[in-house]
Amino acid sequence: MKNNLIFIGMPAVGKSTVGIVVAKRLGMNFIDVDLLIQEQEKKLLREIIAEVGQDGFLKIENRVNAAVKAENSVISPGGSVIYCREAMKHYKEIGTIVYLKASYQTIKRRIRNPKKRGVVLRDGQSLRDLYNERVPYFERYADITVCEDGCRIEDTIENAIKAVKEYRKNKAQKRKAEEAKQKKRHRKNA
Repeated sequence: MKNNLIFIGMPAVGKSTVGIVVAKRLGMNFIDVDLLIQEQEKKLLREIIAEVGQDGFLKIENRVNAAVKAENSVISPGGSVIYCREAMKHYKEIGTIVYLKASYQTIKRRIRNPKKRGVVLRDGQSLRDLYNERVPYFERYADITVCEDGCRIEDTIENAIKAVKEYRKNKAQKRKAEEAKQKKRHRKNA
């Protein structure tokens, strides 16, 4: 069940856009967790946040993400999922985490108006503050990092697919090497 890909990153990096195409190209399913949250809560994300606040939303986000049951899927959670410990633990267990990385300048150019985009900022918090706060989390959780700076969406898709294939190949080689060591030890002890 560890064959899922979980795309994380700032708003506007293309977690859903890139995720859908990567899923199609690799023959996988696609899950947009923000849509799951809206479906389960029967409200738009901004309505949920207006009703229960940012902390209340994070509890809902954690619960929904931690309960995602998937196989052979590309999963696109919201950017704030990195604050949800149980959700991120679950994602580490069921898949490979792909960080779509973009510089602050790239994000700023793509998000002209954070409020209209649905980016939740605390009182007095700037988009730059949010970026600086989240990047260490993204880097900590990432198994694979795909840098988008200077890339068109098509380039990001190609780079993500290439990085995933390379990661899986390396993992398979490590597993085979470990199995060979185990067999050698087993024969030695027999």
